[in-house]
Amino acid sequence: MDKSISNRGDPERFPGRYSKALNRFAWLTCVATLLLICSGGMVTSKGVGLAVPDWPTTFGYNMFLFPVSKWIGGVLFEHTHRLIASAVGFLTIILAIWLWRSDDRPWACNLGVIALAGVILQGILGGLRVTMLKDEIGIFHACLAQAFLGLVVLVALITTKFWRRLSNVFVAPKTFEPIKTLASLITFAIYAQLALGATMRHQHRDLAILDFPTANGAWIPDTSETAIAKINAWRDARGLSDVDAFQIWLQMAHRLLALLIAIAIIAFCLRVWRDARDVPTLSGLSIFWVALVVCQIALGAWTIWSNKAADVATAHVAVGAVMLSFGVSISASCWRILAVSRCGAHGGGALPISRSA
Repeated sequence: MDKSISNRGDPERFPGRYSKALNRFAWLTCVATLLLICSGGMVTSKGVGLAVPDWPTTFGYNMFLFPVSKWIGGVLFEHTHRLIASAVGFLTIILAIWLWRSDDRPWACNLGVIALAGVILQGILGGLRVTMLKDEIGIFHACLAQAFLGLVVLVALITTKFWRRLSNVFVAPKTFEPIKTLASLITFAIYAQLALGATMRHQHRDLAILDFPTANGAWIPDTSETAIAKINAWRDARGLSDVDAFQIWLQMAHRLLALLIAIAIIAFCLRVWRDARDVPTLSGLSIFWVALVVCQIALGAWTIWSNKAADVATAHVAVGAVMLSFGVSISASCWRILAVSRCGAHGGGALPISRSA
């Protein structure tokens, strides 16, 4: 009997053919995407996003033929960012084609198509940011970059042997459901946090709050008109840009959400070690997640204390991206474990028939 039909009761027990080469290529695409995000962070932190004023050309040259001797100053950061973006686009094209040719799971192949559409849209947004001179486009550009990284990490995860081995893991659905829900909520919160950070960075202004853990000398900042006037007078004397109440509270929201995410990740780790300690690698991933959030908070504080030094701010962006990647991986693993366990408990379900049927 055809396996794709005979195993219809279990949507996750038979994840398709495993290709070591495909999996390694998928992880290569993830690393290249993370490098691209770091490159974009440096461009934004150094304020050199318009060092190259034209697009898709570079000072009239074909992007790939621009003389290396002219890669100086801000042009170096902006031009290399474009080249890395082109490389990621090329890798994504190959990844999408490879998935369609070698993976018999339609939903996995569709992820490759979505990734390809995402990288094309990302390139267009990057170009529009240059040609239209709008910071708002830069915010969407940064947010889409993080979403794209999460997507390619998911593609890499589902092509691993680890993903296949999870088909043999069974848990009590009622006990495991809150773990999956918490992981998903934390992942969405991390993405929202990255969006807040992108909004602050793409204002291309000095930090609205220059001290940490306090805010303008208080735990809850005073944003009355009188207080804002005093703050701006102090900042003007030091050559800093003026701020308003919105910018201050935007930074405060970023701090508060960071605290909530940290508490939630710690709670998730404790819940995993209490109710799912025997689930392969999940307990280890949860500990790494805790370590990452501690590192991220330290980098956030360092960003403020260093007055947004470009390398520190970029490291802050990079660790945030890695945290999101962990969230996607943990959430997807939880979903898979729960799906398999429910199917085993009820003895039925709907299986999308593979293209090999």
